[in-house]
Amino acid sequence: MTGHRDTETQRFSEVSPCPGGGTGRGTGRGTAKAAPYDAAPYNAAPYNAAPYNAVLVASPAATPASAQSRVTFSKDVAPIIFEKCAPCHRAGEIGPFSLLTYEDARPRARAIALATRTRAMPPWKPEPGSAEFVGARRLTERQIETIRQWVEEGAIEGDRSDLPPVPQLTEGWRLGQPDLVIRLADAYTLNGGGSDVLRNFVIPIPVTSTRYVRGIEFRPGNARVVHHANMRIDETPASRLLDEADPGPGFDGLVMSGSFPDGYFLGWTPGQLPPLLPDGMSWRLQPNSDLVLQLHMHPGDSSEVVQPSVGFFFTDRPATRTPLMLRLGRQNIDIQPGISGYTVEDHYTLPVDVDVSALQPHAHFRAREIKGLATLPDGTARWLIYIKDWDFNWQDLYRFADPLALPKGTTISMHYTYDNSAGNRRNPDHPPKRIRWGQNSTDEMGDLWIQVLTRSPDDRRRLIADFGPKVLAEDASGYEKLLDANPGNARLHDAAAAIFLRLQNTNRAVAHLTEALRVDPDFVSAHYNLATALVRLDRPNEAVEHLRRAVQLRPDFVAARVNLGASLRLLKRYDEATTELRLALQLQRGNAVAHANLGGIFSAEGRPREAIAEYRLALDANPDLLEPLAALAWTLATSPDAGLRQPAEAVRLAERAATLTNRRDVTVLDALAAAYASAGRFVDAVASEQFALDLVQAAGATAAAAPIRSRLELYRRKKPFRDR
Repeated sequence: MTGHRDTETQRFSEVSPCPGGGTGRGTGRGTAKAAPYDAAPYNAAPYNAAPYNAVLVASPAATPASAQSRVTFSKDVAPIIFEKCAPCHRAGEIGPFSLLTYEDARPRARAIALATRTRAMPPWKPEPGSAEFVGARRLTERQIETIRQWVEEGAIEGDRSDLPPVPQLTEGWRLGQPDLVIRLADAYTLNGGGSDVLRNFVIPIPVTSTRYVRGIEFRPGNARVVHHANMRIDETPASRLLDEADPGPGFDGLVMSGSFPDGYFLGWTPGQLPPLLPDGMSWRLQPNSDLVLQLHMHPGDSSEVVQPSVGFFFTDRPATRTPLMLRLGRQNIDIQPGISGYTVEDHYTLPVDVDVSALQPHAHFRAREIKGLATLPDGTARWLIYIKDWDFNWQDLYRFADPLALPKGTTISMHYTYDNSAGNRRNPDHPPKRIRWGQNSTDEMGDLWIQVLTRSPDDRRRLIADFGPKVLAEDASGYEKLLDANPGNARLHDAAAAIFLRLQNTNRAVAHLTEALRVDPDFVSAHYNLATALVRLDRPNEAVEHLRRAVQLRPDFVAARVNLGASLRLLKRYDEATTELRLALQLQRGNAVAHANLGGIFSAEGRPREAIAEYRLALDANPDLLEPLAALAWTLATSPDAGLRQPAEAVRLAERAATLTNRRDVTVLDALAAAYASAGRFVDAVASEQFALDLVQAAGATAAAAPIRSRLELYRRKKPFRDR
């Protein structure tokens, strides 16, 4: 395709996310590291399970003269318990005992009064008045007083005819029967004793076509030991490679691949059940994807078997709006022992209008106070969230009752305070010790995840472009801090490299990948990622060698075969490239990048009809893939064969590519100008080509400017370009 250049990002599969973080990392996210989902089992709750008669003595002075005036379980207390407590305190759920009947509640009456008076139960940490969230479990003062009075008056049952209907709570799957259930094939045995275990498990998702997900429900498989779960989707083989390299089920939880679906939290804590998404808000699940479960587990005194499962609920309707997750936080936390007022702060100024729909704060045991604020352009401050008494054991996802509208120019900020002194009753260290940032619960973290919706797709792209580098830089810093303590961990080096590749810091990535392969010469993901880096450094011959090693070690590694074909294409070794790309398509039918590369090869070989067919197959698989959008538009606009030219379709394809790149890609703008000219829209063609020329000249690319300048003059003379 004369005068039309390819770009590395159009030819290659994504950088392997393979060891990019766990919870708490990434933009939605890309990769991430630390888990924002933490909550203790209900058996940690401050209930006194002693028999009622052993602890309760009613005060005669507090007993009203008339039994008719007494607070009773049936009429007054049961409605509170049924609404606020029964979802967890019933058979088969995470509460350690049921509270559905008077016989269940009476022996625990004083403990219930104490837990509600101190607001230990129901667990709900945000302070009243800071923000209104869906599903708030906070009791009103009147409800707390009702329970207190019931206990003081003897905790009587009352007339059973006053009982409200017992809540019709679903047994088993709480959202209903899922459309698909997947389960960890090989149960994991958690050994007794020792410290917490953070481990990742990979479960294939058996869908053969694109599906739209409106919700998932997680079942821990053993709620006694599973503290929280963090879930991601991996469309690459990266997680499977890590799993297979580990002799037992799953792999080390310090490293996690995959990413959240665009703009969504996927996690579980005891009692948490996100509702099904409304119409138009589903997320896309691609075939050949894996679910990556990161489980944080508390060992007991003896071994326990863990076998989680996840239910998927589908819809036929694709999303019409897609949210985005922003993460504020710092990964340079370093708290000396005895310090009680250590603070972590971060902020970001929004470049577009957004609506905030949900929040997820995350910190560990030494955090005491959590503040999230939005400062509007006029200086007005509004709470996002305020938790005065943070508790690692009761973390949650908080969804706004009404989305919070924040205009462009608003500064969102987080302010967390930590107490690493002996006076912090939740400090696990006695005596306190120096604490740094890290993913283990014995380390410390500080993140505030914020789910937002932009007003338009263009605004969403603008926000991603503006916010992405900020969070990636923080992630890179975090990985390098982990490497300070684990310099020989090949997976962490690979994880850091994946981040640096996304930051376009290729030399730093190469250094980490070289070290990863020194530690583990057969590390498939490191070979794959190093090849990507070498192509960027214009060293495709070396890239080919690393990709050949990757497919030798893992013959079914589709992305590596695709990139091997793409690297050979760069070297104009078209026959070898075609062979590798065909092998990739045998392994994974419909691979968009493989079809796009075949289209590029056929175009270079002067086989436009075959090129067009491959580009169409690529776009069938991924309608937003840039190379086939721009290349097909170019061919349909500039072919010397009038029978192949389709100017209207060329304009549509090129305009889509221009929108996806925010009109900042020279190749796309060049194709768009050619399409406009072919359609007779020469004013538009001149404007687009002039913009492309301005970008090239600003970059100092003199050689690339010449053909663009030549076509610009052609369009000014109202003549279309023909690629001969």
